[in-house]
Amino acid sequence: MSLSRRSVVSALALAFTAGPLAATASGASGTPAARTRTGGPDVEALTAAIAGLPDHDATAALLRVGGDGGWRGTAGVRDMASGAPALADARFRAGSVTKVVTACVALQLAAEGRISLDGTVQEYLPGLLTRDFEPVTVRQLLNFTSGLRPGASLGDTVEDGYPHRFETLTPRQVVAASVAQGPGSAPGTVQVYGNIHYTVLALLIERVTGDSYAHQAAVRVFRPLGMRQSSFPVGPDPRIHGPHNRGYDWIGDELVDVTEWNMSDRLGAGDLISTTADLETLLVALFRGRVVPRPQLEEMFTLPEIDGAQYAACLGRMELNGREVWVKTGARPGYATAVAATRDLSRTLVYSVNATDAKGDGEAVGQRFGVPAFNS
Repeated sequence: MSLSRRSVVSALALAFTAGPLAATASGASGTPAARTRTGGPDVEALTAAIAGLPDHDATAALLRVGGDGGWRGTAGVRDMASGAPALADARFRAGSVTKVVTACVALQLAAEGRISLDGTVQEYLPGLLTRDFEPVTVRQLLNFTSGLRPGASLGDTVEDGYPHRFETLTPRQVVAASVAQGPGSAPGTVQVYGNIHYTVLALLIERVTGDSYAHQAAVRVFRPLGMRQSSFPVGPDPRIHGPHNRGYDWIGDELVDVTEWNMSDRLGAGDLISTTADLETLLVALFRGRVVPRPQLEEMFTLPEIDGAQYAACLGRMELNGREVWVKTGARPGYATAVAATRDLSRTLVYSVNATDAKGDGEAVGQRFGVPAFNS
């Protein structure tokens, strides 16, 4: 399905409910309850961020803010054809937020002594890397300093990938294409963010456990935390099963439905399907030490001693209005996601935005929908 830019501007009334967690029910449709908590997030800015959806930049937005003062907002439409209100409990593609789950599983295995963070890819996955590569450690995969080059892709942009969205590119093919290019840098010397590090980690998890990555994520993370709406696609299945808001992206002058997309090339790096409630559960439990034991959890808050490093094990560090915030964002066609929190959980944020340029200007999405959560 595609729609012209002009039709989007005039399309569809806002389906909007937003307000603080403790608020009373809103009165007239589209009018958020007004009670806020002292010291909470900037509710006025958050409300403004999601007002007027769908618009040129997003068709729906789901936000959950927690900690000292909470707020939830849902706005936009379930799909552009019907204009039905967006679902607050919708499932969505979480993109690179997947890496949080992968890091959790790897660090659990480290805590159990089944892998060593100083152990190497060459040890755990013999033959995967050629002799051109120096030893690459598990820790270097976790913090994006492995020196591996990007793997194979069916398109670097949504426009390039769209015609190939139902094709399959296996994780082994992705990694083989990376290896064929040789190392990009010596391990541990340069931090370069990319999916390849975590796809190799997922393969390593499968080799060490003798189990699928998806099942290990389920039994180690999803089930213990009650994350019942979180899962991974089965093989090349391009669908999001269960209730979801459809994703769209501008391709040329047309707004194209990009909801169905084969994610088989994103193993462990970008194939998670989840909800804002599930991701909030994961975020809070993780920071409280209920997912990864405390000694290993410190890996997620320790930047490598490399100039310009911004990422620890998966999580990125940033400062927002004087707060140190640890963040992971994700983007797949039609879906932009973020989880963020202060270490003491005095403020948490999870959002899923059906952004129409989700793989493009992620900073604009974050500034609009994320930053106001930390404006207090």
